[in-house]
Amino acid sequence: MPVILNKIIDEHTRLAVWKIEETEEELFGGLQLKTHELDFIASLNNGKRLLHWLSTRLLLRRMLQTNDYIDSRMDDQGKPYLVNGDYQISFSHSFDYASVMISKNKQVGVDIELIKDKIQKIKHKFLKPAELAGLADKNNTLALYICWCAKEAIYKWYGKKGLEFKKHIDIYPFTPQDEGVVQARAVLPEGEVLLEVPYFKVEENYMLGYVAAAL
Repeated sequence: MPVILNKIIDEHTRLAVWKIEETEEELFGGLQLKTHELDFIASLNNGKRLLHWLSTRLLLRRMLQTNDYIDSRMDDQGKPYLVNGDYQISFSHSFDYASVMISKNKQVGVDIELIKDKIQKIKHKFLKPAELAGLADKNNTLALYICWCAKEAIYKWYGKKGLEFKKHIDIYPFTPQDEGVVQARAVLPEGEVLLEVPYFKVEENYMLGYVAAAL
């Protein structure tokens, strides 16, 4: 399994990225799966969705360094959690890459995306006019993906439905780079929260952003 990044955020928090090169059979061979998981997998058919599901679970197993069965499920808000574990977890995947983040003392959220020009067509759907005005070049594809990954990571970090990218999350002005940190504000039912979202390019064509913070 080609883990291309294993990042230690702090003593309790880690992030890993894996390039998916294995077949479905190879991925199945590294997992212990029970009936409810096999039933869910059967609904995915074959293709990328199945590879993504399998790869994130196998990467989680590698990160937890255990041979025991890992019961990872989704709650009623769609957030992944461990039934019998003390880690907070977050999954993301895009085309040939998968990412997993784990922490014992923080809520976490991670998002990885293939950088494509098509984001130009939807930028007004997830960024306010003020956010676009805060970009030195609102047509900069890299900057738009930094914003998207940051907002998606915050959404996953919060883990509850109803949080809208454009309405509830603000990205403050920044200078886009291949690696950096953006400052953001999330307006939550619990109150306003200021967050730092580190981001970086994965190889040449992918952007990743993540959040690790108490809620």
